Amino acid sequence: MSLTKYFATTAKGLEEVLAGELRLLGLDVLETATGGVSFQGSQPDGYRACLWLRTANRILQPIGSFACRSPEMLYSEVYALRWSDYLTADMTIAVDAKVRNSQLSHSRFVALKTKDGIVDKLRNQFGQRPNVDPGSPDLRINVHLANDRCTISLDLSGDGLHRRGYRQDLTVAPLRETLAAGLIGLTDWDSEAPFVDPMCGSGTLPLEAAQKATRRAPGLLGRSYGFERWPNLDQESWKEIKAEAREAATARPATVILGADRDNRALQTARSNASRTNLGDAITWQRCDFANLQPPDTAGTLLVNPPYGGRLGDSQALLPLYRSIGDTLKQRWTGWTAWVFTGNLELAKKIGLKASRRIVLYNGPIECRLLKYELY
Repeated sequence: MSLTKYFATTAKGLEEVLAGELRLLGLDVLETATGGVSFQGSQPDGYRACLWLRTANRILQPIGSFACRSPEMLYSEVYALRWSDYLTADMTIAVDAKVRNSQLSHSRFVALKTKDGIVDKLRNQFGQRPNVDPGSPDLRINVHLANDRCTISLDLSGDGLHRRGYRQDLTVAPLRETLAAGLIGLTDWDSEAPFVDPMCGSGTLPLEAAQKATRRAPGLLGRSYGFERWPNLDQESWKEIKAEAREAATARPATVILGADRDNRALQTARSNASRTNLGDAITWQRCDFANLQPPDTAGTLLVNPPYGGRLGDSQALLPLYRSIGDTLKQRWTGWTAWVFTGNLELAKKIGLKASRRIVLYNGPIECRLLKYELY
């Protein structure tokens, strides 16, 4: 079976976690780069990556790479690609472009020029051109132009892979599912010791922990993928991959997974999200302020994503919360390993504990830190 090269994108700082996931799937990691990992495998391996990877945002299949310093170069190189291998004239397309340090500096123009090359090629071959559907295309095409070098890729994912299908009810500033899974991966939680999120909001961290602990593929909740609309879809392999994933799942985690919050509406949202995963019974939900939360009998991993304030004046109002986090950890959670994820470094200092590890991550455009506290 011939091998295909793929590129899995992720949030900056999660590349090594993603590479570890790929290796666990038995896939051949080629290179780790900023914002993603390249790997190779069969066509069904691409499907398997979409279904199983917890920290990947998208799975891309590069089909062409070339020097690009002008609109004419871009158009001619795109036109020269064998689009009839991937696309029929009655399919719909969308083109996403990212541009950095290049003579062509406008991503929208690059996307439009790429689209022109594709539809002109199909029209000249078949007398008919594909239509553009930016919302739900049959084939999503990714253009990455950096330092005057352009890579054209097909997007296997369709919608971003963070759209698991369980989170229809949201709280304010929810954590993206793929980032939540990455945070859990960085803690090295082994799914055997208890896992606690004392400010769980809409429940993303406990839900991602429960999916990992029960070996449930994050893509099994009925979402669709871009590759399912491709002419060369290997239907039999795809059915087998989904069946294997369903068989791999266990009914319950081997340990306590606890999500707590003092806001009753947040907990209602978390329970509603959990009900869509069939994991509602696998997670203990508790309405409680962190300062009064009773730790499970066995020490484990605590991971909290407190609010960090986006507006002027918010930080001052949050000072007591961060001081309380430090006091509570010292007084009630000895023996545990605690992790705090925050985008406000000044507030993090108010926790008053010395972090044994500080990991730089990004929550969207916000530079954050994942701080480790070993509570001896």
